[in-house]
Amino acid sequence: MPGRGQLPRWVDVGLIPLINLSLALFVSGIVVLIIGGNPIRAVGLLITGAFGDGQMVPHGEAIGFTLYYTTNYVFTGLAVAVAFHCGLFNIGGEGQAYIGGLGVGLVCLYLDFLPFVLIVPAAIIGAAVFGAAWAFIPAYLQAKRGSHIVITTIMFNFIAAALMVYLMVNLLIRPGQQSPESRAFAEHAVLPAFHEILGAIGIEVARSPLNLSLIWAIVACVFVWVFIWRTRWGYAVRTVGQNTRAAVYGGISPANTIIMAMLIGGAMAGFLGLNAVMGEHHRLLLNFQLGYGFGGIAVALMGRNHPIGVFLAALLFGILTQGGGELAFEMPQVTREMVVVIQGLVILFAGALENMFRPRIAAYFLARAERAQAAT
Repeated sequence: MPGRGQLPRWVDVGLIPLINLSLALFVSGIVVLIIGGNPIRAVGLLITGAFGDGQMVPHGEAIGFTLYYTTNYVFTGLAVAVAFHCGLFNIGGEGQAYIGGLGVGLVCLYLDFLPFVLIVPAAIIGAAVFGAAWAFIPAYLQAKRGSHIVITTIMFNFIAAALMVYLMVNLLIRPGQQSPESRAFAEHAVLPAFHEILGAIGIEVARSPLNLSLIWAIVACVFVWVFIWRTRWGYAVRTVGQNTRAAVYGGISPANTIIMAMLIGGAMAGFLGLNAVMGEHHRLLLNFQLGYGFGGIAVALMGRNHPIGVFLAALLFGILTQGGGELAFEMPQVTREMVVVIQGLVILFAGALENMFRPRIAAYFLARAERAQAAT
């Protein structure tokens, strides 16, 4: 039976995920029907919530929220994808994003004497350094001590949560308040929202948290593509991920490559802090990253660990997140938990059951290739 490498690229990264997604949505429709809802209306509400209808839900607001969520999923999806190419399953994006956001917050709180054109690069560096630093210890333990990356990254998610609670409650909390959050950032230490930028040039759109982090997410996708497929470091990452013994024979250090891949993955996850902390909340607070780190695992799996696929999968999860809110509001039968069930079904069919249709599709294309060869 043909393997993945023998399938046309458009089938592997396009047709099969589309079939799996369609089946996931079909099963989701059955679940909605069982609980007493109308699947057709549910789909309509999901789309309306994600893209707006121009009346009850303004297009600019809905699309802005959808792309805001998409941006978060892009960063955590890339964090998983880079590590996966090195044969690592990085499920520590939650903690790396949390600590990366801490780096952003510290820059915006204590370097706010810098002008905007300097504080933005400083925040980007802070997000990357803090996120990468949080990924370094699990990477080192995997590379040098053989500790499994899955176990250590899970542990570091909990450690990051405990550390942030301590810092926010005891050190970074704004004096005179009960809520564990910092003071607001200076006006020039936040990322402009797209509705503000468009409003400045005379284009009025509804308010949303969508900000310039979306541009940086696209830049991050381009960077990962260039790094993985156009540099010798990326070649080393892919070689170690596919055959460690061959990498050693070729003069590549698996330990150093593992650490490098995890550092880049941690930096990618840390960039979530730009979107959530500097772009939306404009202050440092608890749980701004909640759920996106684990959602990034599904995004990477569904996107085949390719930057373009990651972006498209992140867009899908952004649609489900934003549209699911409208769905839960308009249909009492479909609660927030049911929206999570729908997301889980997408993950199930795009991840665990990804090979359900692959053998049949591969057999079809193999037979077609053999017929074409016989005809010539």
